[in-house]
Amino acid sequence: MQQPAVPELAHTHTRPIHWLATATALAAVIALSSVLQPRPATAAQTTDPHPTTATAPATTGIDFPLRCGPVKPLVVKKATGDLDGDGRPETIAAVHCDSAMGTPPDGLYVLTQGADTPHPRLVATLLDPGERRTVTALTVQDGAVLATYLGYSSADVPSCCPDVKADAKWRWKDNVFIRSTPAGAHTV
Repeated sequence: MQQPAVPELAHTHTRPIHWLATATALAAVIALSSVLQPRPATAAQTTDPHPTTATAPATTGIDFPLRCGPVKPLVVKKATGDLDGDGRPETIAAVHCDSAMGTPPDGLYVLTQGADTPHPRLVATLLDPGERRTVTALTVQDGAVLATYLGYSSADVPSCCPDVKADAKWRWKDNVFIRSTPAGAHTV
């Protein structure tokens, strides 16, 4: 009779105590993993240096520089967005006199409100009503004001019939609004 090369070991035979010990260890690992959770990932998170929790300035109570006589100025279009990168939105308002007849020209104004001031204030005029323009579209995109307006090629064109349609873009740079024509804009 040959002797086995390796003697038989007592612990290689499974007994109920072994299964009980394995089940207990597995239950402990599962319970511990449900209690110990990894911290939230932070590698992809960024912190905005200018949180946008501020609200845009309201247009009510603003003394717009329009000569309207007995009628009041009327805000006909407005858009909001952060134009100067300070984290607080500005309001851009197209305003004209609330006339019952004709199409009064619009003024295009920028309103801002500082964090420490309770009231908005007018800081810029982008279109003066004297230019005889009527704003038909107004948006803020990527920190720039975009407007489409109707106007007149000369003073001889009657007010009823604007013959020019144009687009304009204003961007805040070096403490002033710089006016340009957006790419792809067409004048009729």
